[in-house]
Amino acid sequence: MNAHSPKQTAGWEAKRSRLEQYFDRTALDAWAAMTSDTPVSRIRATVRAGRTQMRDTLLSWLPDDLHGRRILDAGCGTGMLAIEAARRGAEVVGIDVSPQLVGIGRDRLPEDVKHRITLLAGDMLDPVHGHFDHIVSMDVLIHYEADQIGDATARLADRTRHSFLFTFAPGTPLLRTARAIGQFFPKSDRSPSIIPVPHASIKSRLSRSVPHARLGRDIRVSRGFYTSHAQEVLLA
Repeated sequence: MNAHSPKQTAGWEAKRSRLEQYFDRTALDAWAAMTSDTPVSRIRATVRAGRTQMRDTLLSWLPDDLHGRRILDAGCGTGMLAIEAARRGAEVVGIDVSPQLVGIGRDRLPEDVKHRITLLAGDMLDPVHGHFDHIVSMDVLIHYEADQIGDATARLADRTRHSFLFTFAPGTPLLRTARAIGQFFPKSDRSPSIIPVPHASIKSRLSRSVPHARLGRDIRVSRGFYTSHAQEVLLA
């Protein structure tokens, strides 16, 4: 089991609280629309297209037949990835920081797979939910600093039997510039920061925090206002 410091835990909890407030209050309607087929603005349409491409990529890294497999959708939002994994036969637990998004997700669950999916509001790092064959965390760690990402990936990998898939915000000049500009806006006007982290830093931290794992595929998806980088971590 990987140890984590009180400082890391406090930082994670503080950021998680801010994210909960943002997704439950400030951006609930926007994310409810983004995760549906409701028409959205051109900017949000590029984000929706990028997220769809990333979700399809992560799903393609999982086995086609998931019968008998238990999957954690860590940061499930309204459960779009969870639904597709369940349609392959998986038993899926989806956890999200936003109770409101989880509630929307439960209302949207298709009848054919709802018996295979459990959506919960809470902390995706909470070990109470047990171990999984695969863990997928899409566009959650983009909001965290490199040391917090290292701690979170180690804790999730401890509960994974086969593979752990996650995304982070790559350290591109565009994302770094956007973050710098965002510092000039009042805190009340900002969405949660997307924190760019170089891929080399992610790989280095993984090699130290999860030494028994090996790195698999990785890919960057850039579609308009959406940029995210996926990394596969193989445990078996």
